[in-house]
Amino acid sequence: MNKLLFREFLESQDTLCVLEGNDKLFTSQEGFLFPLLEYIDKFSHLHPKVIILDKIVGNAAALLSIKAGATKVYSPLGSQLAADTLSQYSREYHFTEIVPFIRARNGQDMCPMEKLSLSGDMSPDRFLETVRRYYEQHNMERKDAEFSKKREVKEN
Repeated sequence: MNKLLFREFLESQDTLCVLEGNDKLFTSQEGFLFPLLEYIDKFSHLHPKVIILDKIVGNAAALLSIKAGATKVYSPLGSQLAADTLSQYSREYHFTEIVPFIRARNGQDMCPMEKLSLSGDMSPDRFLETVRRYYEQHNMERKDAEFSKKREVKEN
């Protein structure tokens, strides 16, 4: 992948960028998993092999990236859980920093989506349906101001 594109992504306000080769297919500045869910719903059927750039990749984002057709995932920060999942599905990944898991906003607990992604035998398809149900049950909608807060990570 073009290192200049990754550097531009890191310097941008984008939280997600989906590439096909060096062409940008999709970008978003929304938080949490909403950008990946939107990309999957609207575009993944048109582009079966893409490169995902995400600001933070936990296991939940890794599962959704696989569902989105990612062959490679790049992030300045990823969890070991995400790295293990991407390896299990033979996806290439490049994380600048790897932490054991993504933290919840309280700074103590595991991120709820990271935790949800570990419940049971979670395939990318199954997780997609599980996260949709979770958001519906918790009345979580895109563009909600609560979702603009930055996710925290566990330090090594």
